[in-house]
Amino acid sequence: MKNKLNKFTGSNDYVVSKELMNAVNVAIALKKPLLIKGEPGTGKTMLAESIAKAMNMKLLVWSIKSTTKAQEGLYVYDTVQRLYDSQFGEGDVSDIKQYIKLGKMGEAFDSEEQVVLLIDEIDKADLEFPNDLLWELDKMEFYINETKETIKTKNRPIVIITSNAEKELPDAFLRRCIFHYIEFPTKDKMEEIIKVHFGDIDKNLAEAAMNAFYQIREMKDIQKKPSTSELLDWLQALMISGISIDKITKEIPYVGVLLKKNQDIDIMYEIKERGYSLKRW
Repeated sequence: MKNKLNKFTGSNDYVVSKELMNAVNVAIALKKPLLIKGEPGTGKTMLAESIAKAMNMKLLVWSIKSTTKAQEGLYVYDTVQRLYDSQFGEGDVSDIKQYIKLGKMGEAFDSEEQVVLLIDEIDKADLEFPNDLLWELDKMEFYINETKETIKTKNRPIVIITSNAEKELPDAFLRRCIFHYIEFPTKDKMEEIIKVHFGDIDKNLAEAAMNAFYQIREMKDIQKKPSTSELLDWLQALMISGISIDKITKEIPYVGVLLKKNQDIDIMYEIKERGYSLKRW
């Protein structure tokens, strides 16, 4: 068991905490899905990419929408194509199997090699969606009614499920998962993340940008706080422009990279003007 718990150690482009690393490896060892929660921009989706890269596996991504049904992740029976072929004499329409298209979960089960399956933003779907997946996630198999065939997993995938906590997930579903909440990075952790992405960044520039970034995040009336990905985009914009460091905290240049709502921008300037002389960039 000890060897199994030491499989994932992170990747060169993703900073992983010890707690998250342990959660990934326990989920792999226990053969359970890993449910990852955290506010947007904390690297939930990138975790699956990092696992796939570090373990040299293919990544299959099932992006969930409000209209997504569990069946779509398993397979879809293309009745429209079959009807078209029957009308225009295209091939043997009696072979129903050719009209069965596997979804991302179906592909993961049917893969000859172990893959990483990311079920991204599961909380966007309706409340019954997670429950509809319980059997398949437990048994790692599903039944195709049209062909009377059972697809059983050949190599159990590593399943990563992300949630932005838009709605609560059913208890029965939660019991089947290993859970980890990704805390928003501290300044020290954020510094590590920045170094991974911009190894040659000027230290003073990074420090000034982080100070401004965390100051904005601490403003209580901001509706959509800037995330890690937005900080990285902002740093890139600052480096490209060659703007002087003293302007970063005084003027917050390119604020539209950090904040995406008019009211948040207005609130930021209103608060900042109480202690700084600012002009809009």
